[in-house]
Amino acid sequence: MTARDPLQFRLQVPFPCSREAQIAHDTLSPDAEPRKGGVCKTLSVTDNVLHVHWRADEARILRVSVSSFLEHLSLVVQTMDRFGPALPDS
Repeated sequence: MTARDPLQFRLQVPFPCSREAQIAHDTLSPDAEPRKGGVCKTLSVTDNVLHVHWRADEARILRVSVSSFLEHLSLVVQTMDRFGPALPDS
């Protein structure tokens, strides 16, 4: 019997500027997955795009992780909208 390849999902989220993409990355990166094992999530930023990549052993675990991430991402975007555009680094 062979092991199944992990399920994968990729998400690209464009932001108005690279600073906002980096803010989202820095805000969402500390959130470790609650379960040890079963799912792995990596975040990176290229220009103004936040890239998220998941690998999971089961579809249910992947769905829960992606759903939770999207809820947190929505809150981050709403917060940035509420407080205005990001100030450039000095």
